[in-house]
Amino acid sequence: MKLTHYEKADTLVMTTPSVNPPHQTERQTHTDEDAVSAYMSQAYIRVAVSDTIAQVKHVLREELEGEQIPTYLYVLDEDNYLNGILPVKALLTSGEELFVAEVMRQNYFFVSPEQTRHDVYELINNSGIDTVPVVQFGKLTGILRPQDIAELIEDENTQDAALQGGSQPLDEPYLSTSPVTLWRKRAVWLLMLFVAEAYTGTVLKAFEDQLEAAISLAFFIPLLIGTGGNSGTQITSTLVRAMALGEVGLRNIGAVLRKELTTSLMVAFTMGCAGMIRAWFLGVGPEIMIVVSLTLVCITVWSAVVSSIIPMVLQRLKVDPAVVSAPFIATLIDGTGLIIYFEIARHVMTDLV
Repeated sequence: MKLTHYEKADTLVMTTPSVNPPHQTERQTHTDEDAVSAYMSQAYIRVAVSDTIAQVKHVLREELEGEQIPTYLYVLDEDNYLNGILPVKALLTSGEELFVAEVMRQNYFFVSPEQTRHDVYELINNSGIDTVPVVQFGKLTGILRPQDIAELIEDENTQDAALQGGSQPLDEPYLSTSPVTLWRKRAVWLLMLFVAEAYTGTVLKAFEDQLEAAISLAFFIPLLIGTGGNSGTQITSTLVRAMALGEVGLRNIGAVLRKELTTSLMVAFTMGCAGMIRAWFLGVGPEIMIVVSLTLVCITVWSAVVSSIIPMVLQRLKVDPAVVSAPFIATLIDGTGLIIYFEIARHVMTDLV
C-alpha cells in the first residue's frame, strides 16, 4: 500500500456528542519495551459515521487549544472498531451538510500493538507518515503520534548503534548508568567475541611450521587482519544503514556484490601497494613483500564478499542485521584472513615448500 504524507501535528482527546469515549491515558504501559504498545498513545480524536461535518467542526473549534492541529480523526463505533479515518484537511474542505461516512477514508496504513519496534521502524522511517493508528482485531487500541514515532526511531537507532559496537543498548542515559550495568551490558558480548576470536589461535597453531621457517611473516599479522576487519566494518555499516532505510534487500544482492567487488578491487590494489611499500621499509625480502601484497588484495576482496552477503541473509532469516556488528565481522575475517595469508606464503615462498 502506498504510504501517504500528512501534515505534522499533535493529536488531542476529543469526542462528539454521538459517542462516549472510553477512559484514555496519555501513554499505555507495556511490559515489552520493544513492542509498539510501549510507544502508542491514547490521545486521539474519535468521531462516528453518523456525525455531520458541521458537528465535528463545531467540536473541533471548541476543543482546540494552542496552535497545534490534529492530523486526522478516527471513525469509531461504540465498540471501538475502526471504520475509517477522517483527515482534518478533508474535514475543513467538505460541505457541512455531509456526513462523516461520506468523507472518511477506509484505505489507511496501520500497525498492530504486538509488532516490534524494529518492524515498525522499517515501515515508517522516511515514509512521510507522522501519525499511525494502532489496530488489533479491527479495534483501535491507540495511535503513534509524531513524538511517539520520533522516540521509536531514536530508540531503534540507539539499539542498532550499540549492537554494531558489540554491546547491549543502555536502558537509561549514559551518565546515569552505573559501572556495574555497563559491565553487565558489555561483558556478555565480549565473552562471546572472546570465544569466537579464540579460533585465530588455532589457525596460528596449525601454521606454526611456516612461522618458524619465516619469522618475518609474524610482523604483518596485525596489519593484515586489521585491514580485513576495517574493510568489513566499513561495508557492513553502510549496508546495514541502507537496509534499515529500505534501499536494499536480498533481491539486490547481485547489484550489491557487483558494486562492492568493484570498489574492493580498487581498494585492494591501493592496500596491496601500501603493503608492499611497508614490507620494503622493513627489509624483509622480495618474497615476503609479494606475500603481504597479495594477501592484502585477497583479504580486502574476501572481506567485501562476507560483509555484503551476511547482513542480507540474516535479514531474510528475520534476524536483525544490526547484530552483524563490527566486532563480529572483524572476528570472522581474522581467522579466515590468517588462512589466506599462510596459504599464499606456502605457495610463494620457496623456503616453505
